[in-house]
Amino acid sequence: MYVGKTLFAQLMEFVPWTSFARIVNRYGGNSGVRTLTCAEQFRAMAFAQLTWRESLRDIEVSLSANASKLYAMGFRAAVKRSTLADANESRDWRIWSDLAAVLTRRARKLYVGDAVLGVELDNTVYALDSSTIDLCLSLFSWAPFRSTKAAIKLHTLLDLRGAIPAFIHISGGKLHDVNALDMLVIEAGAFYVMDRGYVDFARLHALQQAGAFFVTRAKSPMDARRVYSAATDRGTGIISDQQVMLNGHYSAKKYPQHLRRIRFKDPESGKTLVFLTNHMALPALTIAALYKSRWQVELFFDCLSYCTPSYVIEYQGPAGPRRELTGLARHGRREIHRDRPGEWSTARCGRLAWPQGPSGGSVAARWSA
Repeated sequence: MYVGKTLFAQLMEFVPWTSFARIVNRYGGNSGVRTLTCAEQFRAMAFAQLTWRESLRDIEVSLSANASKLYAMGFRAAVKRSTLADANESRDWRIWSDLAAVLTRRARKLYVGDAVLGVELDNTVYALDSSTIDLCLSLFSWAPFRSTKAAIKLHTLLDLRGAIPAFIHISGGKLHDVNALDMLVIEAGAFYVMDRGYVDFARLHALQQAGAFFVTRAKSPMDARRVYSAATDRGTGIISDQQVMLNGHYSAKKYPQHLRRIRFKDPESGKTLVFLTNHMALPALTIAALYKSRWQVELFFDCLSYCTPSYVIEYQGPAGPRRELTGLARHGRREIHRDRPGEWSTARCGRLAWPQGPSGGSVAARWSA
């Protein structure tokens, strides 16, 4: 007796299958395929992610246990682990990259009218940061980091309306954070909120020339002279609101225009912070609130360590597993992951302790970066 669609089939209805079919045809994903199409491969991996499967064998057994429901779930035949492994290894990674781009565009439209943590702005606000993921050197010799371990770095540009990653780049762990600015396609009128690791005046001036705005923290010491001071209300925490010019010979050449320097004292922690921005019109408190919203990207990285349902990296040595690598966390409702098949091995590893969730952190921690 028909009792309706399975929950998995209902979830799969949200995937734009027409767009997906065009992407598959573009890269010849189904060329020569007989038993497991790209659509079925996607369904199998989505099933594994949603149901916390731990290995290819686990995926195969779980789907075989529901053999009577496979057709309703979108599978023409039973999924074999060897076939799925070959598909994950050989299919063009650009299929999944383009699908992720389509899903990201659709998800971002759902949050167009949302405020950024109470900051009323029509501009798009991005938070840029990176997270280093330690790996086993014997398994990942292509990503050397220290003498005893390997690492990759996850450079992420997070759209703060909905916490949706708009850009993700995976590099070796030795690549400095500031190099990620060279990879971005700058959006005119958008705000880019970054920590002090991204303070490079030549690159910040490139943002300025592209018509974008940045909010970051000044490094100490900063050699600059005051050009103009605006009136401030110290009761709000704003100590000073100034326009400055850089004094250093090379720094002044790299950024020859005025910068806005805001000193802010957090009333809760008592810590004094110095912000730099190229936006001269917004209230100083709004600039401080924009930088505080950068904490969302830290929470996004925090989610990576416990929201991933697959245990795929086999760590060796006394350090043990510290962070899982496969998949991006379902931070909120709509997140996309781009993966390049075959770039890292899929090996089963021991289960990690389940934490309570991403901590919001203290007020001081939110400002600390």
